[in-house]
Amino acid sequence: AGLIGNTLLQQLRQQKEYLRQEQHINLNLVALANSKKMRFELDGLDIDQDKDALLATGETSEVTQFIARMKELNLPNSIFVDCTASNIAIGHYEDILNASISIATPNKIANSDSFAQYQKLKQAALIHGVKFLYETNVGAGLPVINTLKDLQNSGDKIHKIEGVLSGTLSYIFNTFDGTTPFSEVVKEAKAKGFTEPDPRDDLNGMDVARKILILAREVGWPLEPDQVQVENILPGPCLLANSVDDFFIALEQSNDVFQQKIQEAQQAGKKLCFIAQLDNGEAKVKLESVDQSHPFYTLRGSDNMIAFTTERYKNQPLVIRGPGAGADVTAAGVFAEVISVRRFLGQSSSKFNLKSPQKP
Repeated sequence: AGLIGNTLLQQLRQQKEYLRQEQHINLNLVALANSKKMRFELDGLDIDQDKDALLATGETSEVTQFIARMKELNLPNSIFVDCTASNIAIGHYEDILNASISIATPNKIANSDSFAQYQKLKQAALIHGVKFLYETNVGAGLPVINTLKDLQNSGDKIHKIEGVLSGTLSYIFNTFDGTTPFSEVVKEAKAKGFTEPDPRDDLNGMDVARKILILAREVGWPLEPDQVQVENILPGPCLLANSVDDFFIALEQSNDVFQQKIQEAQQAGKKLCFIAQLDNGEAKVKLESVDQSHPFYTLRGSDNMIAFTTERYKNQPLVIRGPGAGADVTAAGVFAEVISVRRFLGQSSSKFNLKSPQKP
């Protein structure tokens, strides 16, 4: 199973007795899948076993068959948990919601595709009285989307959203102070596991763009992916490099570009931050210099920070800060959404049936 899915299983295992005794909730894991194996047990899989043992007796995994079987069972209070980062199950989301099965997922793909697709999924959940939950799409376990919804539902008006929405880029630019070449800072981030295997997948800003796009849609602005303006911070040779090794060679040769940026920022008493901004219906992602009066100036390590400027929080924005990546906090966010379905259903004691495809 994938890292987030496996961590979620561990958290379910640790909390099952507390939930049963203190919250009167019995979570019943009836299906589990990765890219190789899938297994169904109507009476529930034994989550005291690890994921390898659970899938040892499974059959060959096929997502269409998994979803068809899930729908055939027609179990009440069912939740489909997609812990993958791929599009393997995305095309089935609408079908799942139409079958009155809720979805909880950290996967950003569905919500950052076309606006029409985003609307279809929201509408399907509404029509069929189920939940499509994706708090962990932005900020992992941080309460970003729920806070935004609470502000709007209580009548507040969103004027501007700013965010450092990438733990990777937060770490890189919080670490880069000019004493170490930029290429070495990126190498260190990669060695510590902060970046994707190819750091360009982080440095190109597209993951941040998907996150600010999702927030824009939650506010009510019907933006398409190509309407998010993304600043390219990498010189051409870095983008055109044929391999990761070649990329680092090109990045080393471009160190002067980033050295100039950090020197200009420091001379002005500022620091560099890779910021996503939503203002007046426009979404932008860019590298900016911020001074000590800006909330992002205090960022350290790989923390995320989101600032909401609203009608009520006009003079001083509402700020959310904390770890914006990591299996523990992401899985915990998904877990919280599973529990929230019980509150949505309004039942004091329920047996919940989870179905979860996961990455290998």
